[in-house]
Amino acid sequence: MVNKLAMEEKNQEKSQNKEKNQENSENKDLNQENKDNNQDTTSPEYDPNVNQDELIMAQEKQIAEEIKAKTAMVGTLESLSSLEKEYSHDPVYSSKVVTLMPKFSNVRRTRPDGNCFLRGFIFAYLEYCIHHREELSRFKKYLEGSKEELFEMGFPKFTTEDFHDMFMEVVSDLEGSGSVERVEAVCNDAGTSDYLVVYLRLLISAHLQKNAEFFSCFIEGGRTVEEFCKQEVEPMYRECDHLHIVALTSALGVGVRVMYLDRGEGATVLSHDFPEDKDPIIHLLYRPGHYDILYKA
Repeated sequence: MVNKLAMEEKNQEKSQNKEKNQENSENKDLNQENKDNNQDTTSPEYDPNVNQDELIMAQEKQIAEEIKAKTAMVGTLESLSSLEKEYSHDPVYSSKVVTLMPKFSNVRRTRPDGNCFLRGFIFAYLEYCIHHREELSRFKKYLEGSKEELFEMGFPKFTTEDFHDMFMEVVSDLEGSGSVERVEAVCNDAGTSDYLVVYLRLLISAHLQKNAEFFSCFIEGGRTVEEFCKQEVEPMYRECDHLHIVALTSALGVGVRVMYLDRGEGATVLSHDFPEDKDPIIHLLYRPGHYDILYKA
């Protein structure tokens, strides 16, 4: 509808210019120049009759589609030097990347769509599990019992079961034919990857609600834990913050170390372990609003 209105407005403007050209031949060149400029513009002029929220939403959707088209959900293994090149003109970030290089050798980039932490976690954890079969067995046992717990907490049975069964299918498949290539294929298949992300969101929500008395102290805006989960945890494309990470790592018993690449003081890249009593088996790089996977040197 917005595009139709914009085209109607542009067509009307062209007609007006044409009439003026016919009546005032001395302004022909000027009108033609204006007409050409209007044709070259990439966005319609402001129109108070057009819903600006719809325009913004349309623009956001277009950006999201461009990201999907150009960026894999989980990318290929890259040398950490690629980050050094990326920030070669940024003295703060480049100096901090240099301090990471003795500790980490490679990075995998994730799609910046709001699910980056969860996709990075799933990939890194499954990759760890195929090299540590006892952890894969432990995780499978945890998953088997998690479905009934979600049912007991009131999560819808039909959809929850679908997400759960997909995760079980992936884990069972990796037990028989586990390889990095297989993990790459799973995490970059839109249907499968999204199901895994959704199920992790349900596990985070369940853990937060089971421990609502503790987590309620950290939720702003006067919202209950349940309201926070419905608004910020369960929907797809909602970014994960500190609470999400605490809940997921505590629920699964999986240690994650996050390296914070930001503009904080000093050249050192600060880190935080989730949960604090677990040795990290997954390393993630945080840049404001985004997570990628790190590999130890």
